Amino acid sequence: MYNFILTEIFNQNVMLFYMINHGLDNNLFDFIMPLITNFGSVIAWAGICGLLFIFGGEKGKKVAILGLAALFISNVIVYLLKFIIAEPRPFLALHNVDLLVTESEAYSFPSGHTASSFAAATIIGLKYKFNFKEKSYRLIYPLLAFAGVIGFSRIYIGVHYPLDVLFGAIVGIVSALLALKVEDNIFVDKLTHTCLLDELNQEKI
Repeated sequence: MYNFILTEIFNQNVMLFYMINHGLDNNLFDFIMPLITNFGSVIAWAGICGLLFIFGGEKGKKVAILGLAALFISNVIVYLLKFIIAEPRPFLALHNVDLLVTESEAYSFPSGHTASSFAAATIIGLKYKFNFKEKSYRLIYPLLAFAGVIGFSRIYIGVHYPLDVLFGAIVGIVSALLALKVEDNIFVDKLTHTCLLDELNQEKI
């Protein structure tokens, strides 16, 4: 029974992969998706956090630190799971995959791009709002939608299964929530460290 369930999940995972990778194939997506997928890299999101740190004022600095913490947590989890599970990427395990990018990493589960996107998007989205028609909305909704598109792109370009993306999203959100959970401790410790440095400088004077 257990083996039957696992086999059925695998079959559905492969079928959905082909539905996206082949069934939705079109020239527009062939051009756009390889570009969009680049925004999911940890380097891209770390760059966004860096810009927030430099230009975002005091709030931007705090959000950037939380975002980087979430990215760190998510990537540690992703690489541990990749090493433990060691699932080959679709283009290595299946026939007739439309591979639209060059990919050197062999392991697939879970999706690191998706995890990074959801981790940073959750932090930034919960901390910022935008106004529309005299109402205020959290930025979380459009950012999570964008993270979802990045996850979709990973399937479309042939480097991840749908379950890779689903679990990548879960890892990213959980990582962001863990970073937010210790938010007060991070900034209390930073404030304490700053106060100690000020006291030492005053004693030297």
